[in-house]
Amino acid sequence: MTATARKLATYEDLFDLPENLVGEIIHGQLITHPRPTPKHVVASSAIGDELVGPFQKGRGGPGGWWILDEPELHLGPHILVPDLAGWRRERLPAMPDTAFFSLPPDWVCEVLSPGTARVDRADKMPIYAAQGISFLWLIDPAPHTLEVFVLRDGRWLLEHVYQQDEEVCAAPFEAIAFSLGTLWA
Repeated sequence: MTATARKLATYEDLFDLPENLVGEIIHGQLITHPRPTPKHVVASSAIGDELVGPFQKGRGGPGGWWILDEPELHLGPHILVPDLAGWRRERLPAMPDTAFFSLPPDWVCEVLSPGTARVDRADKMPIYAAQGISFLWLIDPAPHTLEVFVLRDGRWLLEHVYQQDEEVCAAPFEAIAFSLGTLWA
């Protein structure tokens, strides 16, 4: 019995996907999933709403960040699309002219769903660590949790798990606090 060679996915493979699918290339394989559900979108939009004013626009906070929804990240051979990502402006003073980012962000946030949780945890978390992304938040709308991870010596350290409507004050955005309950539909 001979093993069949698997064709590695290319960037062009992403262009051929239907508009209702999100595509990523992880370890050379094309990974797709449907557009997020409304509960997922509410959580993602709400966290962006909490962070953009104080950290991107400097309203009620220190400013100094770019916070973006679903940026396309080209990280080595991987093409990933986190729900949100943030760059300190000292590292990314201006937006690139490309449709993607090759500079790893400083913070990534993934909103988990039954269809993406395994990939987010088992595949994407190690890639984010290998790229030196300092902070990772995992939001799970089903049990109403936010897990905050900090990269230490190349490994993720779970700093805190927020639940239900607890007040969140978490790295790297500890300059503000907000109720986790604002994320739930």
